[in-house]
Amino acid sequence: MNTTSLGFIGGGRVALILLSALEKNGSLPSDIVVSDMNEAPLAALKQRFPSIRTIAGGNVQAAGQDVVFVALHPPTAGEVLKGISGAVRRDAVVVSLMPKITAAQISGMLGGFSRIVRMIPNAPAISGNGFNPVVYPSGFSADEKGALARFFAAFGACPEVAEERLEAYAVITAMGPTYLWFQLYELEALARSFGMTEQEASEAVRSMAQGALETMTRAGLPPEKVMDLVPVKPLGESETAILAAYREKLPALYAKQKN
Repeated sequence: MNTTSLGFIGGGRVALILLSALEKNGSLPSDIVVSDMNEAPLAALKQRFPSIRTIAGGNVQAAGQDVVFVALHPPTAGEVLKGISGAVRRDAVVVSLMPKITAAQISGMLGGFSRIVRMIPNAPAISGNGFNPVVYPSGFSADEKGALARFFAAFGACPEVAEERLEAYAVITAMGPTYLWFQLYELEALARSFGMTEQEASEAVRSMAQGALETMTRAGLPPEKVMDLVPVKPLGESETAILAAYREKLPALYAKQKN
């Protein structure tokens, strides 16, 4: 598979995340075209990655590259994809980063084009530590799939999954960092207020969080035993409210993604 050029249709956060990952990995292609309807995100990307070409208001050039990432909000996808159906090369690969819209639906919008990969990236991909589930088209050869998987490795783990599970991953892994980051940053702030230096606070919280995750998977204990390892639970009285927020908000969000 040829990956000498990349196109991004949509120049927002996801484009920044994936371009940053490729740069960090040393695999950023020299030929990259990014299109968006708005000038502001393109200007920000151009400042961050001076070598890219940016185009406001037209997607044809971005759609004509070897690998075309589609980073759009699902409600806008239909009109945009129909508008580029004649620009996508027959040997290209279109990588949809959108939830909700299936590969079959995207193919219909692109006039029957079938070389469509779906990926649900998450923000830690920016540092090469993402969890980015992927669905490959059935018509891909083993060599094509392998080449693309090696390219995706710059983003972190990219497991192949069933397409019908992508929306579940969108809620759990793509949006998941937002459920945790504000709490971890607040712990760092509190640690500093308790007298730790910035470095001490950062190391303490990040090491604690990493250790907590490792304990979940490596201690050989069921969840209730893991959570009982620490006898003092300062937020114990708040757990019910926190769990209620998870159980109210996330199933509703998942249902919205699937409909």
